[in-house]
Amino acid sequence: METKNIMIVGVGGQGTLLTSRILGGITVKAGYDVKLSEVHGMAQRGGSVVTFVRYGEKVHEPIVEEGCADVLIAFEKLEALRYAHFLKKDGVLIVNDQRIDPMPVVIGAAKYPENIIENLEKQYKVLKIDAMDEALKLGNARTFNVIVLGMAARHMDFKKEDWIETIKETVPPKTVEINLKAFEKGYEG
Repeated sequence: METKNIMIVGVGGQGTLLTSRILGGITVKAGYDVKLSEVHGMAQRGGSVVTFVRYGEKVHEPIVEEGCADVLIAFEKLEALRYAHFLKKDGVLIVNDQRIDPMPVVIGAAKYPENIIENLEKQYKVLKIDAMDEALKLGNARTFNVIVLGMAARHMDFKKEDWIETIKETVPPKTVEINLKAFEKGYEG
């Protein structure tokens, strides 16, 4: 099997690390060699967070190179724009349609780009979801990342049942039920 490359990008506090642990867990369960790498910006201050998950028969390094990601999961649309160039030509970009202003925008030193998702759709295969809205409908805003992961899961090589088992094993016990509902919501599309 050719090595698969997954990237998760977002803003500090959005659950990128939990999502990468779920991805790492499912790949190990499937018997693959797995390498994870986390790159933190000013994560505690709402800065960019990037996680690389690479899996296959034998993976030698954890970093995904530009133009090599099979799937890019973006929890915020500016982060999707920032990292889209990492996608392969036939890669899939899953974007949470959420805006979180970075510090330069907050202080007025920069403008938040307009029409990000529409512009990305001109160049990439983009699947978008308003996961925050869906999470609020479920009654727990913190589950939006698992909704996005559910959508991404349809574009990966693992059975739905294995995702469910891995989520049960990875999330805090008291949040299993709500996270499974969130995963189902994203998986259904």
